[in-house]
Amino acid sequence: MAANATILSNGSSSTTPSPGTFQSLARNNSYIIPGVYDLNVEDTNWVLTSSFIIFTMQTGFGMLESGCVSVKNEVNIMMKNIIDIVLGGFTYWLFGYAMSFGRGALNNPFVALGDFLIDPDVSDPLFGPIFAAFLFQLSFSTTATTIVSGAMAERCNFKAYCIFSFFNTIVYCIPAGWVWGEHGFLKNLGVVDIAGSGPVHLIGGASAFASAAILGPRLGRYAKGTDPLPLGNPVNACMGLFVLWWGWLAFNSGSTYGVSGAKWAYAARAAVMTMMGSFGGGSFSIIYSMYNNDGRMDVVDLINGILASLVSVTAGCYLYHAWEAIVIGAIGSALCCFGMPLFDRMGVDDPVGASSVHGVAGIWGVLAVGLFADNPLRMDTTSGRSGLFKGGGWYMLGVQSLSALCLACWGVCVTFLLLWLINKIVPIRMDPNEELLGADLMEHRIRHTQIGISRALSALAPIQLDLGDVIDAPPIGRNPGHERCVDEIEAASHKLHQWRTAMDQFSKKEKADSKGLSRKPMETARTQTQETRRRVNMFGKPMANGADNAGYDGDGAPVTVSILGGSDFRLKTSKKEGKEVYPMTNVGGDQGSSRGADRNDRNFAWID
Repeated sequence: MAANATILSNGSSSTTPSPGTFQSLARNNSYIIPGVYDLNVEDTNWVLTSSFIIFTMQTGFGMLESGCVSVKNEVNIMMKNIIDIVLGGFTYWLFGYAMSFGRGALNNPFVALGDFLIDPDVSDPLFGPIFAAFLFQLSFSTTATTIVSGAMAERCNFKAYCIFSFFNTIVYCIPAGWVWGEHGFLKNLGVVDIAGSGPVHLIGGASAFASAAILGPRLGRYAKGTDPLPLGNPVNACMGLFVLWWGWLAFNSGSTYGVSGAKWAYAARAAVMTMMGSFGGGSFSIIYSMYNNDGRMDVVDLINGILASLVSVTAGCYLYHAWEAIVIGAIGSALCCFGMPLFDRMGVDDPVGASSVHGVAGIWGVLAVGLFADNPLRMDTTSGRSGLFKGGGWYMLGVQSLSALCLACWGVCVTFLLLWLINKIVPIRMDPNEELLGADLMEHRIRHTQIGISRALSALAPIQLDLGDVIDAPPIGRNPGHERCVDEIEAASHKLHQWRTAMDQFSKKEKADSKGLSRKPMETARTQTQETRRRVNMFGKPMANGADNAGYDGDGAPVTVSILGGSDFRLKTSKKEGKEVYPMTNVGGDQGSSRGADRNDRNFAWID
């Protein structure tokens, strides 16, 4: 596209004044139009819609990662994903977008320097395209930064992670400019990466590897070998895969950057090839897992194999034929499945396998373009070149290899440096005692039940460790108001039992005192008294005799309330005639008419 042509809001083109009309460093000026702003109305609609869908991948990452870690850390991993969007997105607006796609006189092949704090004026002819381009690139940036959170799970200090998330944009934005920015040296060499196998996934995977390595393994991770640990919630992990699968379609087909001209056809091809790649990767994962586990399917193998295949086809998603996408996806899945145990043998503890899924498969995805890429008609994606297997020679494979090398080295080295600096300010590793108790409890005061937290608290009690505030943290999943009601019901049942015992003793004494007297007049008087007085129990229901009382079982056996397992409330049932005693449900409620009843009756339970 010509450098002096701009796209107006109505889709028509006009000629802007020459660059001399404006100051070269004017904020958000529009006299130079990179391809990232080459959008008409239809293209903008496509880009915005794809951006919205790509953002849903954050849900998928959160569910997948929380499902792979232990339950006592699942909330913490979700908090990290939120932090990645908030802090990572904020810094991308501050300086990340400017260092990837900024327009300024100081731009160089390594980094762009312009359009910081981007906010174009309404009079800017590129007002709409700038915002659409920023949102689309923001969705990619947050995806790259959140890949790292899973590799650091279960032992990273949350405060240190917040600082890391704030500056992690640097790890992504500069190499993204190399590949996609008008200034980037890799782009000008002819590197092709349509949707980010390199700038997004390889950078994220390399950063994940460095993070896991510098943090060290979780406590006791390799005490009994390198076999995978059990998942905290396999269902969540599988649901996360489905959400990511859905988002990947927008991730790849949206990277045609519009639907005008021939773009719509290649957007459709990108979506289909994305699915084809996942079919190949999933098929290999099934075979590998069943062979490796004696006919049993391992959840992590299947999930990560499919994700690795999606990563592999991302770089050339609309440059492949169907069979090529299937082969590329299968190879990516194989590299991931073999890579995960290899990293464990190296002592690199990656709880979600991000180093293999995004790092190893990302390298393969970048290289696959140099082997299988077609030269797309009516699109200048490859600058007229083709891959090695399509008769294009070695050039494309060479520049793709250079790209993979540069991106991997950058991701590892910069992440190591960043975490080393943060560790000088805030320890990046959790205290070992806090790690045993879990980040949910220690960082967020969320206490899970029946997962060993109480055991860990008891074990750490003799140690000089301030656990007063976390010990008092209420367990999640319970309603404190309901717990108080249960306590009241338990006390009422105990009082009812005491009252009935006292009435039994009084009745026996009454019988003893009435020996020698006629029993018939007494029974007649008692019957008349019962007919003239309506009994009202604590449920507000009239009762004719003691058999209707929920606290009376007909044979004088005590009825008690027990709290089982700390939260399981049950009332024991009557042994006579299989009668079930239902729990009392109205304690201190509006049914206050019981106060008018006779307290000296076994059918009445008084609650103070």
